[in-house]
Amino acid sequence: MDTILISLAFALIAGLLMSRAAKLVNLPAVTAYLIAGLLIGPFCLGRLNIAGVGFNSLTQVGGFEIVSQTALGFIAFAIGNEFRLKDLKVMGRAAITVGILQAVITTAIVDLALVVLHFLFPSVISLSSAITLGAIAAATAPAATLMVVRQYKAEGPLTKLLLMVVAIDDAVGLVLFSVSFGIASALETGAISIVSVLVEPLLEIGCSLVLGVIAGLLLNWLEVYFHSRSKRLALAVAFVLLTVGFSSKTFVIGGVHVGFSLLLVCMITGTVFCNICETSEELMARVERWTAPLNMLFFILSGAELNLTVLSNPMVIMIGVIYIIFRSAGKFGGSYLSCLMEHTSKEIRTHLGITLLPQAGVALGMALTAANLSDGAMVRSVVLFSVLIYELVGPTLTKWSLTQAGEIKPEGRKSSREINQPDSKPAVTLK
Repeated sequence: MDTILISLAFALIAGLLMSRAAKLVNLPAVTAYLIAGLLIGPFCLGRLNIAGVGFNSLTQVGGFEIVSQTALGFIAFAIGNEFRLKDLKVMGRAAITVGILQAVITTAIVDLALVVLHFLFPSVISLSSAITLGAIAAATAPAATLMVVRQYKAEGPLTKLLLMVVAIDDAVGLVLFSVSFGIASALETGAISIVSVLVEPLLEIGCSLVLGVIAGLLLNWLEVYFHSRSKRLALAVAFVLLTVGFSSKTFVIGGVHVGFSLLLVCMITGTVFCNICETSEELMARVERWTAPLNMLFFILSGAELNLTVLSNPMVIMIGVIYIIFRSAGKFGGSYLSCLMEHTSKEIRTHLGITLLPQAGVALGMALTAANLSDGAMVRSVVLFSVLIYELVGPTLTKWSLTQAGEIKPEGRKSSREINQPDSKPAVTLK
């Protein structure tokens, strides 16, 4: 227990110090936390094997999965707060169109590139792995995007659409991966299962929606019985923990595996709650402040999980570079085309695709499933390589795009240290 607490404290301090250094070169705090995790991880400082100083192994980092999953639940809950009816009426149709089309187009482009690579060099990558990687390419990481938006207080139509699209992307990516992985498995075994390809992913989405709606309604029903801010905050935290816990449950009914999507359940919980509770905005703001250290730990642990051993395999790097190039082209081209269909503004068409590049947890989860393929280890290594690149570069590109679109304004507030000085004047907020 003492080593665990010291390790977490050391990780937080390292993240904070790195964020100060990152601010000097105008990098987002998310990137600083990821780099801090990389530095104190098992491939850098962790190699010293000093108890409490860094993470000594990937197994030790994996032991903190409960922290990462809980943080991801709060992040999804916060994203659900963006699906307010007033916003859905304005851009709900555009969000659904872009969310589906950009994912499908990205999968098609990456599939095409890797299938061609397979036919040119059959020994480099199998057809089943090429198809599976195409589906994994559709996944986008919502966590890094949300943290950049929060840090720089980005606001505007691009930001609104972006947060909706990354949420929808999770459900679309799940279906695309299930179908593609089913086809890939059929190519290797000669048998295809309709249950695993279509029934189970659709059932997972349906069950996640139902569980999220129930949790959102129950949270709103119980919230009225508590009037103090601290107790209402505790109730909201309890419900996020509850949904994260239930989302990890899996069971079998008549031979069909039933599970839940953590991101989807927590997102729907936040969506339902924010649309039926009149005081939800104030409560969500308090939850955001409460979870700041937890979110910081999430990215530090994500950085510590980045496996640098993949850089020692030239074949992985070659396939990874092809994957990154064509996935980036798919995200940019797919979002541009779908935005054009929805007649969005030029700023949204030009910059949305770049903000969809970050990739992390969801893709790694898919890669873990793909490990069952004949060369599944190659698939996992390619995804690890792409996550390493996207997580370090993606937040900075997201910040740049939102700034170019005019939705990140220069900060006009003073530091809390200055505000809390006895002789200081009230801070002035720049509109």
